[in-house]
Amino acid sequence: MSNFKYIKSILLIAITAGFLTTSNLYIANAETTQMQPPVSQKIQTSQGIFVKPLTVVNSPATYINKTIIMDAKFDKFSTLGLDYKPALKSSEEYISFLIKRDDTSFDIPLSEMKLFMKRKMAEDFIDLKTNDEIQIKGTVFSDALGDTWIDVSELKITKKAPEEKK
Repeated sequence: MSNFKYIKSILLIAITAGFLTTSNLYIANAETTQMQPPVSQKIQTSQGIFVKPLTVVNSPATYINKTIIMDAKFDKFSTLGLDYKPALKSSEEYISFLIKRDDTSFDIPLSEMKLFMKRKMAEDFIDLKTNDEIQIKGTVFSDALGDTWIDVSELKITKKAPEEKK
């Protein structure tokens, strides 16, 4: 019986030591990661919800009728999604544009996100080039076809893309 008590005591000490070590690692990890929110976390402010484009694309219904703010790289102006009846934005009044996917090193537009701005507003951004870094503020107004449809209310150029050498 004394061997059984001895083994039981050793196991209890080992388990306790393992628990304390794991707890200390967890606490140390929590202290270092607490400073920055996880990549997919959204941040709510009085201006809107700061969110990554792919987070919105992965669950567009969550953001319906909400103002969102995203950082992205401009791809190109487009007619994608214009005049589509379930999420109507007239091609006479609006222009759409695409941003780049940020989950790949390849040059692929995020076509699952339809971004619309009034043509008058677009005139102020006629010099936008591919890879210009922008900040977009807008309201998600539809999730037709499982895509994200956004009415852009503000657009800011945060960093111009380097000039291409010829």
